[in-house]
Amino acid sequence: MTTTTPSHRDLALLRAVAAGRAQITCSCEPDLFIDGVACCDQVAAGRLARSGLVEARVPAALGQRVPARLTALGARVLGEGLGLSA
Repeated sequence: MTTTTPSHRDLALLRAVAAGRAQITCSCEPDLFIDGVACCDQVAAGRLARSGLVEARVPAALGQRVPARLTALGARVLGEGLGLSA
């Protein structure tokens, strides 16, 4: 496992999630939607989810789109600029 500094895009996605503007699909490779539009960087979106920085706000069926939220770790990364696990 490597640790990297969050990119500007990672931080922008985390800010959008924190602002309540994001939805996530429940799947093994989740998709992130900002303001109803699919995120243009699904690699970054998947990395944020796999790293435990964002998650579904409510339980959902496979493939269902639900509001996203920051995890406690996601809030720390956003607030303190800590590294991301790749």
